[in-house]
Amino acid sequence: MTDTDCLSEALKAISVSTELIEEELKPHLDTMLAALLEKKKDAAIEIAGSGILPTLAQALRSKSCLSCQVALVVAEMAREAAVREPCIEAGLVKVLVPHLSSNNQEMLLNTGRAIGRICFDSSHQQDQLVQSGVIPRLVSIIREYPENEPLVNVCLLALCNLADMDSARDALTDLDVAGILTIQLKRAPDAERRHIILEILGSLGESDTLKLQFAESGVPEALSEMIQGLQGGSDPHDLCSIKIASNLIVSLLLGDESMQKCFGEGSSLVYQDVLSWLQSHNTQLQLSGALAIANFARNDSNCVKMLDLGVVPHILTLLEQHVDEGDVSVQHAGLSALRNLAIPAANKVRMLEDGVTERIKTLLRSDMPPVQFKLLGTLRMMVDGQEEAALALGRDAVLLARVMEWCEAKDHAGVRGEASRLLAALIRHSRSPEVVHAVAKADGVRHLISMATSEHVIMQNEALVALAIASAIDIESVKDSFREAELLPMLKKMLEDPVGAVEVKFSALGLICSLADSNVMKMELNSENLKESLSALTEHSSSKLASQASSILATLNETS
Repeated sequence: MTDTDCLSEALKAISVSTELIEEELKPHLDTMLAALLEKKKDAAIEIAGSGILPTLAQALRSKSCLSCQVALVVAEMAREAAVREPCIEAGLVKVLVPHLSSNNQEMLLNTGRAIGRICFDSSHQQDQLVQSGVIPRLVSIIREYPENEPLVNVCLLALCNLADMDSARDALTDLDVAGILTIQLKRAPDAERRHIILEILGSLGESDTLKLQFAESGVPEALSEMIQGLQGGSDPHDLCSIKIASNLIVSLLLGDESMQKCFGEGSSLVYQDVLSWLQSHNTQLQLSGALAIANFARNDSNCVKMLDLGVVPHILTLLEQHVDEGDVSVQHAGLSALRNLAIPAANKVRMLEDGVTERIKTLLRSDMPPVQFKLLGTLRMMVDGQEEAALALGRDAVLLARVMEWCEAKDHAGVRGEASRLLAALIRHSRSPEVVHAVAKADGVRHLISMATSEHVIMQNEALVALAIASAIDIESVKDSFREAELLPMLKKMLEDPVGAVEVKFSALGLICSLADSNVMKMELNSENLKESLSALTEHSSSKLASQASSILATLNETS
């Protein structure tokens, strides 16, 4: 009799039996198992189609001495995707779940494999599993049998499949899952096991509650230690582990409390390791290091502390390594870190004294829009409230010429916007005739006028304030640009806009006031018939706006 005939006979014998007798069932199970383990073609499909699945479910429900073998048969069958739905319909998952409470490690292994394979791609079944309480049991099994590699692997794979579900994350919040995962990470025998654990940590780390738990339970330190041990090699699996783990540490820093815990006033192991990543030859670690510093720099006290600890030179050196043909992501992340560090006023002064602006200006030659965008934003942050820095950059003809190019970046609105904002910032914070003259000479005034019509209120205000300062300081340098760009008709339209923001109208009035103080522009203001627009504003519901409009109207009437 062939193996196929043997399987058919065994299935027929089970299907016609009216009573489940263990002694009779065992040899048939042996036959089925042999066919499955030998990977006989379509054996699983033949078993599922024979009508015996309810009998297998009954054997599992009765918790007989054959339960372990039945669970193994089901596990081997469920390797075949086509039989998983019939297994679900026969109620096999429901009768398998109670066996996760067994004290028999082989039973646990077979049951875990069977359930895992049947439910692998069924979100409904996975949800049912979580509702039935399998999460605490999986964690308990790993905790009870930490050195049973096949069993731990099955439980980790199950957690990996379930970890994306909110209900699973909720179930794990009270189970110290961080503790067992870090233990398993440290004793992971290979890259495959590491990656399963890292994937679980990544999915669970999306929960703010678990982020903090992880930070408090030493997960970042365990990840950092793992990275330390894998550095220097060239094995692609190890490099992949480094990438996943370093990205995971960065993601854990997105939570404010977890970030602060990891920072540890700059003395923590994690912060020290992050600093070493900036100096690594591994581009992925450089990127994660810069992103981590940018995350640590989300509050002023951390920024000041990091400056005290000397982080800035490391970032500048990193950026300079990537100026030519470098990694765009690293440059972008490094500039983000510098920008965040420069937010506290005290840090700006110190960073300027350390020559930061001069060193990052080497990135002006970058052709990559993400780098250009972040460089412009960083320079703008550096000059915020810093007169000397704004004056130095505003006089720099090479910088202004490059900024003018970026003001006309056709394919990147973000770069255009940031370039215009930097121009406005140079005038606003320097309040210098030299800077106004330099910007006008570089043909930057028209870009500021264009910026004043932006859809973003903050950009409109910045542009209008810069134009008001420029006209008050050096009207001669800007008047021709005002005429060519038809500034006055634009201002009139702005004042008359029924849905225009009050703060924008107020900034526009500030510019008109500055123009009204100039003999050169006063006549043009009158000829543009702005008085009519101003008169309408004197009735505005904003008393501040109405008062400003009345004041300007009086000035214009004095000489009309």
